[in-house]
Amino acid sequence: MQNKQEQVPLWRQLQATAQVVQAVREGQSGGAAVQGVQADLRPAVQALAFHAWRNLGRAEALRKQLAKRPPPPTVDALLCVALALAWTDAGAPYDAFTLVNQAVEAAKRQSDTRAQASFVNACLRRFLREREALVAATDTDPVARWNHPSWWIKRLKTDHPNAWQALLQSANRQAPMTLRLNTLQTTVEGYLSELQACGIAAHAVGASGIELARAVPVGQLPGFASGRVSVQDAAAQLAAPLLLEGLPGNTLRVLDACAAPGGKTGHLLELGAAQVTALDVDASRCERIGQNLARLGLKAEVLAADAARPDLWWDGQPFDAILLDAPCTASGIVRRHPDVRWLRRETDIAQLAALQSQLLQALWPLVAPGGRLLYCTCSVFLAEGALQVQTFLAHNTGARLLPSPGHLIPAIPDKAGRLPDNRQGDHDGFFYALLQKRAA
Repeated sequence: MQNKQEQVPLWRQLQATAQVVQAVREGQSGGAAVQGVQADLRPAVQALAFHAWRNLGRAEALRKQLAKRPPPPTVDALLCVALALAWTDAGAPYDAFTLVNQAVEAAKRQSDTRAQASFVNACLRRFLREREALVAATDTDPVARWNHPSWWIKRLKTDHPNAWQALLQSANRQAPMTLRLNTLQTTVEGYLSELQACGIAAHAVGASGIELARAVPVGQLPGFASGRVSVQDAAAQLAAPLLLEGLPGNTLRVLDACAAPGGKTGHLLELGAAQVTALDVDASRCERIGQNLARLGLKAEVLAADAARPDLWWDGQPFDAILLDAPCTASGIVRRHPDVRWLRRETDIAQLAALQSQLLQALWPLVAPGGRLLYCTCSVFLAEGALQVQTFLAHNTGARLLPSPGHLIPAIPDKAGRLPDNRQGDHDGFFYALLQKRAA
């Protein structure tokens, strides 16, 4: 299937894609790198970059076969992008010969790669001649096979010995577009009928979710602008009902501690939380919370503040319920953000786990006696989930763990029943632990 960008030559798209891939290698997030691309190139570059990141392990292994000594970083990025896009015909955006020709053209037309254009040409022409043999030579390399760093693969093997292959496979599949309905305004059955009338195929997932057969622009969704529906993964939709179940919503004082961009804040309000404070350390991200709440027609107190420093913002009144969707490696949403696997370093896990622990310890005193704190991360690493909560409970005898989903593994067909914690629908990887403070 060709990506038609008639106004923008493919060689320019490849140049920009290589720059985005190189930016991630240097520590910039893929989203920020793509946003830095000029507007007319951005959609095509994002599509090519996502494809490249999902095949970068194979591409790097192939580049080592073609050139034992790594070339300069900009040349290496261009080579690896071309190889990631061309190594197999399955799902390739262009045929291999077109990609190779345009990658060589991209090298010729850029000042910092022009001197290496002959080298790029020689490597890629050899790849075309020997593609089958070169690919076969990389098949035994785990990084090439799974398209994840070796440390990530080892960590999953240790953390999820029965599910590590399923996790790696799911990370390279495109995530579905899942909707959360505002059940104050519509029903699942009614909204499915509206979608059907618009020619949009979909099916229900969970209590108030709908999964689309194919992603569509939000402007095509009936009632999106008026807040009848939001885009939210099926696993993330569990947060608000888990926290609020059985509590008297009309009197609840709730804190959404790391709230941006506001999806879970909106869900809490839709489910009847009376008073919600939405907190985020980044003022610009707080603006996103406000925009999302305005679309939904809902109101919350939005504060730009550090959840780990309640002495700077807390009024001293305890919260009945706190949602802590803590910063994490995002290892559970890598299919939506395929750059994450190449951006993260193994040392990030311990650093983020320390921050999560700090947030838990800082927010726990703000929970009213008998109240709840829901700790969650979009991570599948045990250090950011089950192990984090075990440590917290060992040091906080006034807390008890209520029935919780634990680690949710992205849905993979599993006839043997080895993944009992999967939920309905094709969801992201997530972790949930619902903690209750003992009554005074």
